[in-house]
Parts: sequence; structure tokens; C-alpha cells
Amino acid sequence: MKNKNIFIYVFFLIFFNNLIFSELVADDQFNFDVTEVKIENNGNIFKGLKRGKASTVNGVAIEADTFEYNKLTNILNAYGNVILKDSVNKLTITSETATYFKNEEKLVTKENSTANDDKGNLITADTFEYNKLTNILNAYGNVILKDSVNKLTITSETATYFKNEEKLVTKENSTANDDKGNLITGKNFSYDKINNIFNAEGNVEVINKIENYQINSEDITYFKNQEKIITTGKTTSLVQSKYSIISKNLIFYVSKKELSSNFNTTIKDLEENLFIVDKFNYLIDSETLKGENILIITENEKPTSDKYYFSNGIIDLKNKDFVAKDPKIYVHKNIFDNSRNDPRLFGSTSIKEGGITTITNGVFTSCEVQNEKCPPWKIKAKKIKHDKNKKQLIYDHAVLELYDIPIFYYPKFFHPDPTVKRQSGFLQPRLNNSKVLGSSIYLPYYKVIDVNKDYTFKPTIFDKDILMLQNEYREVNKNSELEIDYAYIDGFKSSITKKKTSISHLFTKLKLDLNLDEYLISDINVNIEKVNNDTYLKIFDNNLTGTNLKPKDSDNLTSEIKLNLKNKGFNFNAGFKSYENLQLKNSDRYQYILPYYNFSKNLSSNFANGSINLNSKGNNNLKNTNNLRTNIINNLNYLGNDYIFNTGLKNNINIYLKNLNAVGKNDTEYKSSPSSELMSIFELTSELPLEKKSQTNLNKLTPKISLRLNPTDMKNYSNVGRGINVNNIFNINRLAMEDTLESGESLTIGLGYNVEDKVDYNKYFKIDVATVFRNEEVNEISKSTTLNKKQSNIFGSIENRFSDFWTLEYDFAVTNNLNKVEYNSINSTFSLNNFVTTFNFIEKNGVMGSANTIENSTKYQFNENNYLSFNSRRNRKLNLTEFYDLVYEYKNDCLTAGIKYRKTYYEDRELVPTEDLLFTITFYPLTTYEQEIDDNLYN
Repeated sequence: MKNKNIFIYVFFLIFFNNLIFSELVADDQFNFDVTEVKIENNGNIFKGLKRGKASTVNGVAIEADTFEYNKLTNILNAYGNVILKDSVNKLTITSETATYFKNEEKLVTKENSTANDDKGNLITADTFEYNKLTNILNAYGNVILKDSVNKLTITSETATYFKNEEKLVTKENSTANDDKGNLITGKNFSYDKINNIFNAEGNVEVINKIENYQINSEDITYFKNQEKIITTGKTTSLVQSKYSIISKNLIFYVSKKELSSNFNTTIKDLEENLFIVDKFNYLIDSETLKGENILIITENEKPTSDKYYFSNGIIDLKNKDFVAKDPKIYVHKNIFDNSRNDPRLFGSTSIKEGGITTITNGVFTSCEVQNEKCPPWKIKAKKIKHDKNKKQLIYDHAVLELYDIPIFYYPKFFHPDPTVKRQSGFLQPRLNNSKVLGSSIYLPYYKVIDVNKDYTFKPTIFDKDILMLQNEYREVNKNSELEIDYAYIDGFKSSITKKKTSISHLFTKLKLDLNLDEYLISDINVNIEKVNNDTYLKIFDNNLTGTNLKPKDSDNLTSEIKLNLKNKGFNFNAGFKSYENLQLKNSDRYQYILPYYNFSKNLSSNFANGSINLNSKGNNNLKNTNNLRTNIINNLNYLGNDYIFNTGLKNNINIYLKNLNAVGKNDTEYKSSPSSELMSIFELTSELPLEKKSQTNLNKLTPKISLRLNPTDMKNYSNVGRGINVNNIFNINRLAMEDTLESGESLTIGLGYNVEDKVDYNKYFKIDVATVFRNEEVNEISKSTTLNKKQSNIFGSIENRFSDFWTLEYDFAVTNNLNKVEYNSINSTFSLNNFVTTFNFIEKNGVMGSANTIENSTKYQFNENNYLSFNSRRNRKLNLTEFYDLVYEYKNDCLTAGIKYRKTYYEDRELVPTEDLLFTITFYPLTTYEQEIDDNLYN
């Protein structure tokens, strides 16, 4: 009975307590449903344990593992698997911890919070702050919103969800993903769920790895229903990893993959080509660009950059095809090797399909842009076609105009693309005029045989029934280079024999690299020069300008086979050489050196405060039909290092040893039996450089001496012409002799004085004098040098470059008693404004020779384009003027026109004195034309 009473007591106690508790919460608008409670602080603190539920009359229900409710503050704290359901606003929030401020109707959560609404939005964050009255949810830390309806996911550090408006605003490093593969990052986001409009601000970036594009701007709005992205302000884009786009207020249709803007836009591709348009439309899939006022810059910032202007057009960026209106094409300046040129091509329409570009109503010129309105020359054509595959420019109904005046009409012609270095086709034609040969036309054709071989056929047709067929063949291999130039001329009539004959030339050059492992250089060079007419090179001089193999000297031909070997230890070359002097008789014109060799080696770079060098050379020299010399020459030289005293005096000791092994045939110097000689020179040089500095100039005075002793004899060079001046008088081999050394004792003294401008070292005044003393005369030394005497002539030079308008170079040689000048050479240039004149005077007297010539070259420039020049040379010894050249010339970057008066007094077999008045014109780079104005000037 007692136990039953206790049970009834406990039951009523629990019932009574629950009744009191329910009444307390009801007063504060809470309804608790918990399994265990605890009341503290005189009933002001209510704790619900072992999970329960708290609800309010305004539709809020909170579930949690535990509750703590403060009656005084009306604040409810919930802990553990907290779930808040707002049935009015249709929102569910979950978290690990939550605080509900009932007076403010505000919920704050912590630790891994989520929120779901009836619109398909799922929001997760570290913490929430939810205001039921305003229906606004603030989320903090790792915020993620997933909109399952619009298929959008947004992440941020901070976000505010305005549920009544269905709008989300984020801050601090936000990102967004949609179902199209777009990843959007930025600083602040604003998402309008109702209209499905998304806005991002602050370093916004849209990346789509699936479609391979990227858009960057400060403000981007994404109209997701329309699948349209609009940027505000400067925008940069990268499309397909190929095209970089800089624009403003860009519009991008996501599904269509279409970009557009009405503002100036720059597009750059992987080849550094720029496309600049005023407004554009670009289709990503087809890589098609439509635009207005288009500028295309190829290979931007490179010397080979070209520019294309179109008023509007459609461009296939992938295939580089286009259809455009009003094309203006500016080719890079140096395409014709002239930096002043501005090659350009204009037209009314332009179409490029594949490798064919066609321009209608085309106009081409290479003249400077400053002559835009009326260039000196231009070509007009109804149609100009550029075949990229054949690399040709083809013209239909073309007219060449000179200052807008038509002068030539071409129904159809073509030439190689100027950007191409090697392509078969006709080259630049040329018209020439010659007193001997008459007028001629030159029509070269170039043929590419292979990647390493080409051939040029260069026929020239003369009006005197002469035909010149010139051929050039070139071949370049890994270890060899070959050039052959051969010409056959039919119908040439000699003024001497009065008969027509055929003449020819053969020029050949071969370089063969042996690639020997131990050598820095190891090659064989073959050079052949051959003509079958003595005046050939002079008569056909103007017709041989197109070859690199033309001999430099029109009176002498050289053929040679040469081996070159060079390594770190020595240099060696050997070969065979022949000379042909076209001025001599057939029996004496040839000289053969068969064979020759030259070996040099540095034996020591640090021997007795100096260096030792070895040089050995030899040759077998046949000349004058039967004169033969064979020698082997060994030179062993010791070159001492300079020894400089404290006073500035610089001394040097050198020793030169020469061993000559020789044999001769029909020779005055070399015996018919082999002989061997040993010769030597001992040399002591000394100089004392002195300097004096003033405020404006640097003054230098340098006395110098060279004491030489040769106890041995020398070969006889008394009648061999040699030239001595202050520039070579201190050289050890000043007499230019290979097989002997200058004998006897000699003292060479010299003095140099130089004044330099301290600011501009190109301005200076210089005087040098030198002479040679001997203890006795040496008859074997060349008489023309005067070094054979006890005292030679006094050699000197004066050079003045201090003046801005006058320069002087004067070399002289005066006898030692100062009573006769035996050599004078004056070179002087006077320039003032646009006037420049140069005088060259050479005079030889006495033992130094007999010559007296004066030459003048004068040029006056009227303005930038008009020139007048005069050239003349007179042999005062013969009292004969050799030639006059008077030229008036108009010249700009693309056209040269002139009138030349030329009179020559030179006569050499077929060449006779001439007097011509010629008109010449060059359309650069098209052709050159030269025509005699009056063929009867000379009688």
C-alpha cells in the first residue's frame, strides 16, 4: 500500500511541474515539446534536454538536441542538429548551434549551417543570421547557394538572401557556376532569382573550360534566361586559347557563342596579328569576324609587318579568308630593300579565297605616302590577283602612269610576289644604250629547280642584230656552294676585223667545306674567270651588272684552286693560281703559280719577353712564256714586347730571320741550280709619346726612330716600282719583298703631331714626317723609293678635319735638300649647304715617277629631289681630258629620272671615244630605261 502511494505522488508531481512549465512558455509565445526539462534561476532559465521541439505562434518551429531559454531576455539557444522551419516564409535552416532572438524575430546560427526554401535554393555557410520579420538571411563563411531550378551555384565568404525579393547579394571573393560550364569569379555578386539575372562586380572573370573561353571585366551581368552576358567598361577576353580580345561593353550570347561590341576593339591571334575594328561581331565556332573600319596589322611590331584597311568586311580568322570593301594595303617598307618606300595597294573590293586574293579597280605604287595624292608613278588595273600558291601578282588591263599621265599599257602581265625571295618567273626588265652595241632590252627569267638550286636565263637583244644569252646557275648544299655564270654572244662585229663573230665568258665560283674535325676552317675554293675577247668586260660592262661573279678588274682575270686549313695551332693554305693580263700580247699575258703554299704558326707567346712566329711559303711561278722561278721561303721572327721607362720612353727589339731556297730558269735573279740563303734584320725601335692638354684640345707629339741592321745581301729590286709614304715607312717589309730583306744599316726617324678636339674626336689636325738615313747607298733597293740613298726623300702628310665645311688630305715627298717636290697627292672636299665639290690631284716627278692627273667631282642639290653633278678627270702630262660626266637628276624614293651628258676620250681597240646625251628613268622596283636623245652628237 505504501509503494502505491509513492507512485501516485511522483506522477502528480511530474504532471504539476509540466503544467506550470507549459503555462510559462505560452506566456512568452513558445511551445516546448521535450522529454526532460530543467528549471533554474527562480524559473527564469528553462533548459530542455534529450532533444525536443520549440515552436511559436507565428509559424517558427525549432528542433534541437538541447535548448536553453532565457525568459527575461526572451532569447532561445539551441544546440546539436538544430533545425528551424519557418512555415510562413517557407524556409528551413539547419545548423549545429543557433540563437533565436524572439523579440527581434531573428535567428543566428553557427557551425555548418544550411538553408532551404520552396524555390529550390539550398544555402550552406559557417553561420547564418535570419530575420523573420524582414525575411532576410545573412550567411557568413564558406557560403554556398545552390539554385536547383535555374541550375546555378554561388559561393562567397559573405552573402545576404532577400527572400521576399528572391535576391542574393554576396561580398568578398565570390564565385558562380552554371549548367553551361561557366565559372564566374568576382568581388561582389547580386543574383535576381525571379528574373534569373546575375550581376558581378570587381575583377570579374568568366571562365568556361568546356567551350574554352575567358572574359574579364569590372562589371558583368548574366541574363541567364536569354543566355546573354553583358560587360560594362573595359573588357578582355581569351577565346579558344587563340584570340585575345580587348573591347568595351561586350555582349556575349552563350548558346550562340557569339561576341559583339559597338566600341573600338582589338583582337590578337597567336601569330601576333592584330585586328582593330570600330564595332564587331564574332562567331566562335566558325571563327568569323564581321566589322566596320577594320585595320589588320600582321606580325605586329616586326620589321615585316603589313597593314590592311577595310571600310567593312567579313574575315575568316581560321583560314585567313575575307570579303571586304575599300581595301587599302600597306606593305612593310623594306620589302624592296628601300626604307623610304611605302608600297601600297588600293581598290574598291577585295576577296580572298584559299590562296587567291583578288582586288578590283586596283592601284599600286611603292612611292612615299607623302605623295599620296599624286605619286610619281603607279599602276592601275581593272583586276589585280595575288596567287599565294604560285606566289605571283597578276594584272588585267594595267596602265603605268607617270604623275597621272599614262605611258604604258599592259593587257595582261604578272611578276613574282615581292615577299618571295625564290620563285620562278620573269624578273625586272631593263633597257640600255651603248655607243658600241646600240640600244638593248634585257628580259631575265628566274627558275627554281629545287630547294637548293636555281637558274636564271638572261637574254639581251640589241638593235644591231646582236643576241646575248647569259645563264646563271646556283646550288647550295650542306657543305658546298656553287655559282656558274656563262654567256654566249652571237653577231658581235669587231671594229678592228670588221667581221661578225661569236664571243663568250665563263665565271665560276665553288666553295667546298671539308668539315675536318680538328680544324676551325677546312675548305676548298675554286674560282674561274675566262673571256675570249680582250675588251669583253669593258664593252659589255653594263650588261654584266646582274652577276656577282663579274671580275673586279676589266683588264686582268684570275683563276684559282685554293685549300684553306685553320685550327688553334696554325694556318695553312695551298693551291694553284693563274693570271691573264688582257692588255698584253698572247705570249706574255699569262702568269701561272703552280703550286703555292703558305704556313704560319705561333711557336711561343712568352719567350724572352716576346713572341716567336714561324711562316713558311713557297711557289712555282711561270711568266713571260718561259721565265720560271721556284722558291721556298722560311721566316722566323722574334717580336719583343714593349719596354716602357718611367719617362714614358717606349723601346722594342725585333729580330727577323729569312731562309730562301730558290732555283730559276731564264731568270736574272734566280740561278738555274738550287741555292739556299740565310738573311736577317735586327731592329730597335723607340718612341716618346708626349701629351699636352688645353681647355679644348688634346695635343700629342710623338718622335719615333727605327734602327735596322742587315749584314747580308739582298736581291736586286732596283728597277721594281715601289711606293713609300709615312704610313708604311716604319713597316719592316716596307719594300714589299717576299724573297729578300732590305740590306745595310738604316735609321728611320719620324715625328708625328696631332691635335684633337676633346669634345669631338672626329675633329683633328695631323702632321707626320719621316725620312731614312744610311751609312752607304744600297743599289739593290728600288730607286723609285729613294731609300737606296744615304738620305731618302722626306715623306710627309697633312690631314685637316677641324673645319665643318672643308677637309684636306695632303701627302708629299720632298728631296732631302728641300729643293724639289717629287710627289704630291691632294684630296680636298669643300661642302657648303647643298654644294659639295671634291678635288683629287696626283703628281710624280724625278725618280719617283712621271704622272700628273687632276680629278673633280661636284654636286649641287637644288632641293630634296633635284640634283646636278659633274665629274671629270684630266691627264695633265698628256694634256688630255679623259672624260666628262654632267648629270641632272630628279630623284625620290621610287622614281629616278635624269639627263646625262657623257664624253669619253678613252680608246682601246673596239672602244672608241664617245659623246652621248642620254635620258634615263627608273621606276623602282619595276624597271630601268635609258635612251639616247641624239645619236649624232659625236662625229
